[in-house]
Amino acid sequence: MIGKWQKSGLVGIGIAAGLLLGLNFSAIAQREARSPLPLPEIQALAEVFGNIKQGYVEPVEDKKLLTGAVKGMLTELDPHSSYLDPEENKEFETGIKGEFGGLGIEVGTEEGYVKVVSPIEDTPAFRAGIKANDLIVKIDDTSTKGITLGDAVKKMRGKPRTSIKLTVARKGETKPLEFTLVREVIKVQSVKAKLTEPGYAHLRITQFQEPTVADLARGIDRMYKESGGKLSGIILDLRNNPGGLLHASIGVSAAFLEPKAVVVSSNGRLPDTKHEYLAAPDEYAFRAREDQLRGLPASLKNVPMVVLVNDGSASASEIVAGALQDHKRAIIMGQQTFGKGSVQTKINLSNGAGMKLTTARYYTPSGRSIQAKGIVPDWLVTETAEGDKRPSRTREADLAGHLTNDKDPSAEKAPVAKPEAKPAAKSEADKPADDKPPVRLEYGSNEDFQYQQALNLLKGQPVKGEKSKEVPGPKTAETKK
Repeated sequence: MIGKWQKSGLVGIGIAAGLLLGLNFSAIAQREARSPLPLPEIQALAEVFGNIKQGYVEPVEDKKLLTGAVKGMLTELDPHSSYLDPEENKEFETGIKGEFGGLGIEVGTEEGYVKVVSPIEDTPAFRAGIKANDLIVKIDDTSTKGITLGDAVKKMRGKPRTSIKLTVARKGETKPLEFTLVREVIKVQSVKAKLTEPGYAHLRITQFQEPTVADLARGIDRMYKESGGKLSGIILDLRNNPGGLLHASIGVSAAFLEPKAVVVSSNGRLPDTKHEYLAAPDEYAFRAREDQLRGLPASLKNVPMVVLVNDGSASASEIVAGALQDHKRAIIMGQQTFGKGSVQTKINLSNGAGMKLTTARYYTPSGRSIQAKGIVPDWLVTETAEGDKRPSRTREADLAGHLTNDKDPSAEKAPVAKPEAKPAAKSEADKPADDKPPVRLEYGSNEDFQYQQALNLLKGQPVKGEKSKEVPGPKTAETKK
């Protein structure tokens, strides 16, 4: 079915979202035409339009009013349905290919301001020290209060080598921070692979894009060669990965699962949204002419494995983590994930614009819904040995108008799974911080506490964390040896 997908789309958060699914517009039109139109509401719309045209303090173009009505129609549905004007639609299509011009920030909205969901690694924003949860209150000298997300993205994108100033409000800071950035052509390297120790591979995926499956295969192949043809353990790092293309998440899962294993399923009102996606080339090859995973060592399916996640791991990341957890192929470690389990279809419109429409929910192989809950790790491990150092992100369950979890309606009311709080020891770390920005953590380094706990687990050494009481995962990573 995937090879016959009719529309391109993503699964993700902020400005990245959607599963690749088709819609039959003529069937929809014929079916809906049989239902009576809500005449009082349509009349009210016409009255509002007429009153604005006649009495608003300044003349307003028809196009602006109608576009606003369309935008409102979509944004009132849920946090992930939205309208993309022709320019935004073009930028969206470019972005999913892993290359675009700008600063390298995944953004959302909060309290009327633009909020940083996550800076993309190795971009101007990342290098300057922009952080997740920062509120961008000004772009150059223009306040972002009340600005649409699309307009904010337009302002931040631009020609390479041009500068832009962002004013940021950050929790814990007494005054706004100013950053002067230089725009670049952002070429996001979605997969980074390295051996942190002999035999132990760190595979970090920052986003799920068109090249991700092929890049993952190349990285794995290189790790095998560097380790002499054998790997003792793999750590798949999905922390702060906001999602991306569905076929990429299926391909990443397929690299580690048995052929034809169920990766994820979706269910909506339309027939095309009811599907079970398998670990098979037909599901993940997409535009590729051949299986990108062909030639990977057969032993890869049995290498002990840990998947690192946190509250910035969303959508496509949750698909991978859920599939590997349900099949007991890997141990999931870190913090409870974001909880975006809805499907957005990307639809191109006749005027060159586009829309993202929530069309279904998706489920893990065992039938769990991730929506408004997320994936609870098998091992709960804090960011540092002393605990979490940053404030918790806004999660899917915190977003106004979010879909409920149809499998577990009480899921969003449950507290987020965390290790039991322990009294912190007094030390130099408890002293007030100076004005110097904190050193940014390098994932997979000796200073990366969660990564070191994942290594300990793979080696059979003590782990500084707690086993989850909610999810019965494999007891040790040795089960696949």
